[in-house]
Amino acid sequence: MALAGSSRCCVAKEPTVAELVFGRLMRQLGLQPLQKRRRRPRTTQSAHREPIAPNRLNQLPLGPSAPNQVWCADLTYLPSQQDGWLYLAAELDLCSKRLLGWKLSTSLASSVVHEAFERARKLWSVAPHIHHSDRGVQYASSSFRQLLDSCQISASMSRKACCYDNAAMESFWATLKTECFHDQIPLNLQQAQATLFDYIETFYNPVRLHSSLGYLSPIEYENHLALLTLNNQS
Repeated sequence: MALAGSSRCCVAKEPTVAELVFGRLMRQLGLQPLQKRRRRPRTTQSAHREPIAPNRLNQLPLGPSAPNQVWCADLTYLPSQQDGWLYLAAELDLCSKRLLGWKLSTSLASSVVHEAFERARKLWSVAPHIHHSDRGVQYASSSFRQLLDSCQISASMSRKACCYDNAAMESFWATLKTECFHDQIPLNLQQAQATLFDYIETFYNPVRLHSSLGYLSPIEYENHLALLTLNNQS
C-alpha cells in the first residue's frame, strides 16, 4: 500500500488559482518578484599566521590635525550583473576624509590593496606617518608590510572583530553604497568603475559636504588648512 502523499513526491506542484491570478496581476503591473540575495562574501580574512601590527591609531592622544598623517584602508564588495562580486580597495585620509586612491577588481588577491595604496602615494607624492587597516591577510601579508617599510610608514591594525577602530572607512563605504549606486546593480566591472570614478573624483572629493569638516568638502577642507598654515607662518 502506498504511503499517504507518496504519489506527489515526483510530481511538480500545480500552481493554485490564487497564484495564477497573482502572477497575472504582477505582469500587468510590470512587477517582478525579489530574488533571494546571493551569499555575501567575506572581505576580511583574519584567520592567518601573518604578524598583526599594534593599534597605533588607538594610541594617539588626538586625531590627526593635518592631511597625510594617518591613512585608513579597507576592502568592501559590490555586486554586478555579469561579473559577479567585485572588490573595492581604498585609501582614505583620516583628517580631510579625502579618498586618496582606490582599485576595483574581480579578485580579493593582495594586489588589489597594493594598487590602491600605490595609486594614492603616486598621485599625491606623499606617504602618511601611520597606515591603519583591519587584520585582513591582504594588509598583513609580507609584501604589503614590505611596501609600508620601504615608505617608512608605521602599520596600525584594528582590534580583533572591532569595526569601530576603522569607523572612518566603514562610514565611507556606507555613504558610497547609498549615494553612488542608489540600490542599482552595475552591469559589469567596467560600468562599476566608471560610476565610481564619476562619484569619487567629481562629487565626493571636491563637492560633498561633511559636518565633521565644518560643512566643507574634503578638498575644500584641505585648502582651508593650507591657508591657515600660510597665515600662521606670515
